[in-house]
Amino acid sequence: MADCEEITPYGDASGAKGGQVKAMFDNIAPAYDFMNRAMTLGVDKLWRRSAVKTLRRHGAGSVLDVATGTGDLAIQIAGALADATVTGIDLSEKMIEIGRRKIADSGLGDRISLMQGDCLALPMADGSFDAVTVAYGVRNFENLAGGYAEMARVLRPGGLLMVLELSTPQSALVRPLYNIYTRCVIPAVGKLISHDSGAYSYLPKSIEAVPQGERMLDLMRAAGLADARCRRFTFGVCSLYTAVKPR
Repeated sequence: MADCEEITPYGDASGAKGGQVKAMFDNIAPAYDFMNRAMTLGVDKLWRRSAVKTLRRHGAGSVLDVATGTGDLAIQIAGALADATVTGIDLSEKMIEIGRRKIADSGLGDRISLMQGDCLALPMADGSFDAVTVAYGVRNFENLAGGYAEMARVLRPGGLLMVLELSTPQSALVRPLYNIYTRCVIPAVGKLISHDSGAYSYLPKSIEAVPQGERMLDLMRAAGLADARCRRFTFGVCSLYTAVKPR
C-alpha cells in the first residue's frame, strides 16, 4: 500500500501533493460542508463534539486549528470554551472564505480568526498556543513528520495536540460494508455534487494509506510529544489522537 504522502488527488503529473490538495479544496469548497454531513450521515458533528470535550477538560486559552477548512471545529471550540481564542489556518482560500461567513453568522468573530497559509511552515513563533487541533487534515499533509514537528513547535510546554482523523474499521463484519460505501458510493455522490472526479476518489485512498492507531501515535512521539493516546469512534471509522508537549 502506498504511503499517504504519495496519495494525491489528481495523479503524479499534476505536481506536488500540497499544490494538488490546495486546488482540490478550492474546487470542492462550495460542496464541502454538504458532503461532510451527507457522507457521515451527520455523525461528524458528534466526533467533533467529543474532541471539543477532550480539549475543554485539558483547558486552553489560545488554540491553533490547523487545516481548519470551513471552520467547523474552530467554531465549536470557541462556542464551548468561553475564554478561548482560536486561530485557523488552511491552504485553501476558498474554504477560508466560506469559514469566515460562517463565523460571522455564529457571532464568534471576536474570538476566531482565519488565515491562508502552509501548515508545514506555520507563521507563528515557538510556543504560541495552549492547544493545536486538526480535524480530518493530517492525511492531506505532504510531509507528515514535518507537519507534526511544526505543530509541536508552536505548542507551549504542557500544551495539547489533538488530531481527529478518519480511519479504517478493523471489524470483519463492518469492513466490507465500509469498503463498498467509501470506494463506490462516496466517489459517485461526490462527483455528482462537487463536479470534481478526483476529490472523492482520493478520499478513501488517503484514509486507507494514512498511519493509524499506534503508527500515528509514534509520529507524535517522534515529534517530541508525550502521553500519546488514541480513542476510536463509530466502529473505528474515526479516531481521536492526543498528545502533550512535555514541560
